[in-house]
Amino acid sequence: MTVQNPVRTEIPEPSVDLDVRSTPIPLSRLTLVELRKLVDTRAGFWLTASIGVLSVVVAVAMLITERNSPENLNFGELFGVMNIPTGIILPVLAILLVTGEWSQRAALTTFTMEPRRERVVTAKLLAALITGVAAVIIALTMGAVATVIADIVYTDPAGAWSFTAAGLFNSFLLQIFGLLLGFGFAALILNTPGAIVAYFALPTALMLMTELVPWFADNLGQWVDTGLTLLPFQSGEWATGGEWARLAVSAIVWIAIPLTLGVIRVLRSEVK
Repeated sequence: MTVQNPVRTEIPEPSVDLDVRSTPIPLSRLTLVELRKLVDTRAGFWLTASIGVLSVVVAVAMLITERNSPENLNFGELFGVMNIPTGIILPVLAILLVTGEWSQRAALTTFTMEPRRERVVTAKLLAALITGVAAVIIALTMGAVATVIADIVYTDPAGAWSFTAAGLFNSFLLQIFGLLLGFGFAALILNTPGAIVAYFALPTALMLMTELVPWFADNLGQWVDTGLTLLPFQSGEWATGGEWARLAVSAIVWIAIPLTLGVIRVLRSEVK
């Protein structure tokens, strides 16, 4: 008996053209994700919410404490005071934005979704800058509301709406400077407590050195102590060329160098 071999039928494989090219995630979407991360945690949410809450508290406190001196309740004064708590909160928010993923071990997920780390860093920086601009706008709005209330309660105090373009520009500059300072320390240290301590302790130690060492205060301190270099920008007047030069040097020391080294560390650090 002869056994015949079965006939093998070749089934042709379907012809499918696969596009292996991946579309990069838009930078705008990455920025929106980073903005959402600001309020994803309890710390971030309450810090962000406190910007608006503190603006209301400061406005009410100013209206009550300055009732005997209504001439001080002008728009420029109210806006300037509201920027004080904002200037403390914004750098901490920037630190949390950078270090949160490394502290919570979520960096692996982030860099898996977007392997190009420089785009993630850029998105975080844009999100921080947008938050800083929004905080100043909130202070402007609350300052205007408080000024209107002061106009009604105290019968139009003298110079209620006096404000200069230089004062507005300086307010933005001060907030962005502090925010970038915190961002740079966060990228360099990649640890939330360490970055917060460094942000507050190092400039404070430098200011103490300026107070205790006259030679340092008269020479090097004029260029690297942010308490001195930012002082001319706390007024409603335009800064001079020399003041801008001293601010630029302090920005290189406290922002450019830490930020550059920090970005290099983020790009090269092993994610665990």
